[in-house]
Amino acid sequence: MLTETIEKEFRKKVSSEIWLEEEGKKRFRVFTPFRFDDGDHLSIVLKQDEGRWVLSDEAHTYMHLSYDIDVQALQSGTRQKIISNALSVFQVEDREGELLLEVSNGGYGDALFSFVQALLRITDVSYLSRERVRTTFVDDFHALLKEKVPEDRLFFKWHDPQKDPQAMYMVDCHINGMPRPLFVHALDGDGKTRDATIALLQFERWGLEFQSLVIFEDQEKINRKVLARLSDVCGTQFSSLTGNHERIERFLRQAIANGRVG
Repeated sequence: MLTETIEKEFRKKVSSEIWLEEEGKKRFRVFTPFRFDDGDHLSIVLKQDEGRWVLSDEAHTYMHLSYDIDVQALQSGTRQKIISNALSVFQVEDREGELLLEVSNGGYGDALFSFVQALLRITDVSYLSRERVRTTFVDDFHALLKEKVPEDRLFFKWHDPQKDPQAMYMVDCHINGMPRPLFVHALDGDGKTRDATIALLQFERWGLEFQSLVIFEDQEKINRKVLARLSDVCGTQFSSLTGNHERIERFLRQAIANGRVG
């Protein structure tokens, strides 16, 4: 009965694709759809630890990152700041490499939601180890919005100052001046697509009234499962900027003229 209750809470608060598998006394493997960029799933266990229920990665996250990044590099510079910030924001404990989050007041779903976000934020350090070819996509995205939307209605790199003072959930452009503002994301890869999905889910959890628009640099380059999860939570999406200029312009004109989308 406890297993069914917890599993139901996980599915309600996080994803319908979650299930539990009992591995021993007061120990469960938590299977989720969330993955590292190479396709491996996050490793999460729900267990009792010193009389408390905790979620643990059992040191798998750091081990996985160490495949491509020297362990020492995780403990200094920008990588260390990214990791420390994620642990602090989501109140995750680092116990000699094992990441733990206590389940407080029976809030299993909320705990898992925070734990998954913390692990995914930590995996962002992998992007610092890759050479990324700069494109004009972001510049073109900004130019299009500035051309088609009045300047006083645009707010780039927006976050909710009251609910998110640390700017953990960003919107590439917030367009105001309508009953439900339009949140626009410019997505150039799996990482940004995943972050947009998490942000939109969080906005829903906060009860924000908004509309969403997603513009890809090249949708065909996005991992199929990453794209599927975004599609579940976003409103309108365009597969590319270069091939959809007229459609995007028409969409923005309608939004500005009507004060709403659709």
